[in-house]
Order: sequence, then structure tokens, then C-alpha cells
Amino acid sequence: MAKTESTLVNMVLTLLIITVVAGASLGMVYKVTKEPIAMAKLAKQQKAIEEVVPGFDNNPTDEMYQLTSKEGYALQVFPCKKGDELLGVAIATKTDKGFSGEIKIMVGLKPDGTIINYSVLEHKETPGLGSKMNDWFRGDNPKQSLINRDPSNTKMIVSKDGGDIDAITAATISSRAFLDAIMIAYTAYKENADAQSAKSTIQKGAKS
Repeated sequence: MAKTESTLVNMVLTLLIITVVAGASLGMVYKVTKEPIAMAKLAKQQKAIEEVVPGFDNNPTDEMYQLTSKEGYALQVFPCKKGDELLGVAIATKTDKGFSGEIKIMVGLKPDGTIINYSVLEHKETPGLGSKMNDWFRGDNPKQSLINRDPSNTKMIVSKDGGDIDAITAATISSRAFLDAIMIAYTAYKENADAQSAKSTIQKGAKS
């Protein structure tokens, strides 16, 4: 029997079959892994919220709203309440100024803007250097810790640049980026709070 000639049509058909099979396989893998990945991401988010604003008894994700920072970032804000009292907000913030790109952080703020705690969600900073941000900016060292700091009366930039916060040793760029992400969240939250307060004042004045 003569061997089937290797023609352009045969090659195209072979490539088409391979492409279809590969596409179907990838689609199946995506469908199988999509939900577990989404659930893992949601669990990580919930854990971060509990870490940065502890003690709430509501479901912050049900009351989540978005703010747009002046940099154009869409920030998720999670109100954390105990009964009718607002304990604070957990804000998913980010910056693209990291040494290795984007840094995502969950920061907890009291209603007046004071920092409660933070949790690093994602980063690609250098292990052993920029990665120290996970713990560097909290603890007992007052020159490093952001816990219970009020950004309104604290220079939230590294001391090397004239600020009040000591940078991570040998990771100044990562430190600048981390503080930038914190301030993006703080500024957006306070500007929104001030706007809401002004709106409320105007409405009360109109009714009186």
C-alpha cells in the first residue's frame, strides 16, 4: 500500500485536531479548577479582613463598596461592624511601585483613619528583603510600626526621604511602595468620608 502523502491539507488537519484537543483539555481544566480557586481567594480575603479589623459580627463582604483612588485604582472597602457600631473598614489597596511590580495589601482603618493592622495579599518582592514587609511594619519598634498610627499626623514616608517610618533594611523601594499603598487607601477613604460629611451637613442645613 502506498504511503499517504504528506500534504499541506494533512498537516493543517493534524494541527487542527491537536488544537481542538488541547483547547478542550484546557477548557475542562479551567472549569474544574475555577470554583476551588475562587473559593480559596475568598477565604484568603475573609482571613485578611478578620486580621486587620478583628471583633466584627456582621458580614463585611455583604456591605462592600468601591472607591476610586486618585491614581485610578478601584479599591474594595469592607465595613466591619459590631452591632450598629462601625469598628473600622478593611480596604483592599495596591500600588504598582514595588521593586518587582504590583503589591496588594489589606489595611484596616478605624473610622477616623487610624491604622489598626494590615495583611499583605500579594507581592513579588525579593525574598528576605522586600518580603519582610509582612512583619516589618508592625511590632514593638515605634520607628517601624504602623499599628495605631494616624496618617494625618504621621509622615507616612520612609525616614530616608524625610518621613517618620524606617524602611526595611536594603529594601527602600519596597518600603516606599508599601507605604504608598497604605496612603492610597487612607486618602481615598478620608476623602470619601469628608465628602459624605459635607453632603450630610448641606442636607441638614436645607431642612432647617
